[in-house]
Amino acid sequence: MRIVFAGTGEIGAPSLEWLLQSGHTVSGVLTQPDRPVGRHQVLQASAIKQIALREGLPVLQPLKLREPKAVEALSAWTPEVLVVMAYGQILPLAVLELPTLACLNLHASLLPRYRGAAPIQAAIEAGDHESGVTVMYMAEGLDTGDILLEQRLRLGRRETGGSLHDRLGLLAPKALQAALELLAKGDAPRTPQDNALATYAPKLTREHGLLSWESPEAVDRRVRAMNPWPGAYTVLPGEGARKLKVFSVIQSRTSAGGAQRGTVLGTERRGILVAAGERSVWLTEVQLEGKKRLRAAEFLRGNPLSAGIVLGAAGLP
Repeated sequence: MRIVFAGTGEIGAPSLEWLLQSGHTVSGVLTQPDRPVGRHQVLQASAIKQIALREGLPVLQPLKLREPKAVEALSAWTPEVLVVMAYGQILPLAVLELPTLACLNLHASLLPRYRGAAPIQAAIEAGDHESGVTVMYMAEGLDTGDILLEQRLRLGRRETGGSLHDRLGLLAPKALQAALELLAKGDAPRTPQDNALATYAPKLTREHGLLSWESPEAVDRRVRAMNPWPGAYTVLPGEGARKLKVFSVIQSRTSAGGAQRGTVLGTERRGILVAAGERSVWLTEVQLEGKKRLRAAEFLRGNPLSAGIVLGAAGLP
């Protein structure tokens, strides 16, 4: 089949690499414009564009896909199937209608659970035991199209946003292969989503990483979900309200003793014991804004914290 691949994020790279070896014809690649990255804001091509350039594939990078010239250029590639994964723009109806067979989205969630931009982090933060990749027929709504198939996986006990991102990226080619085989046979199913079961996972901002100390379980899940980006953090009291990033924690059975959420209950070699709801949690690896990432014991040697201070008080809901 003639396929156009649309993607920007690294999670789509394994699927594009598989397509290039699959025997299908990749007519071209649709990806977001190059973006400035890093301290020096150097323009960088997406992971998908870098693969396309390596393979000599035509690349389309419209600022807005709704522009008639963009739709016309995409139409010239005469796709039978448009495969989308983490592209980063909503596809207009004019684009959805271009493929002669199907417009398929590889979504990193078991739909209808977690529609939206951050389903990976949402699954971890909610304490889900499984996730997966859903192949769906694209529609004008946000992740509302009929489901073709899904591939599932179990979440690890210490799963992070980064590890699940990579595992789902590697699972996606298997889901794509199965979907294309069903399309080729002409018997690909269409299962409507149950909208009553849908939840929305919005695009993440740095503020989503703020710890609010509801419970040890909630703190642990947020720290893992937001790793590596945007990163979990709290705020040290005092002038400047410096951010303290938190990279790992250990849930504790120690009672908070009625202390306010975020109160430092004590410090020792194990780390920083903080009140989280009715119990507490050890912060074991942290990083002060602008400084190195350290084990909590090392951090405390240069930054002693007194029992009784409240972390994140300025930002607590």
